[in-house]
Amino acid sequence: MKKTIIHVNQHKIKANRMNGTCDPVLTCKTYNSNEYGHTARILDTDGNEIARVVYRPDKPLSCGAHVWIETKAKVEIDFLPHHETDNKKETT
Repeated sequence: MKKTIIHVNQHKIKANRMNGTCDPVLTCKTYNSNEYGHTARILDTDGNEIARVVYRPDKPLSCGAHVWIETKAKVEIDFLPHHETDNKKETT
């Protein structure tokens, strides 16, 4: 399976905010295509959704975020080598 990169276009977020528009801000990039959208669902090999990237400017999170990742899967946080206290931190 080829690598897919999900890119969040901050310039589009700012332009949407300034112009009152709601253009897609997420780009799913593969070796041969770019697809644009407001939500990117991340699927396992069986086609089950395991996470999603959400752009919701009309209903931001209470912290003000307009783009976030949602999952029910286990998540590990890595630190940059010069910032790490211990190598990984697990969330529940």
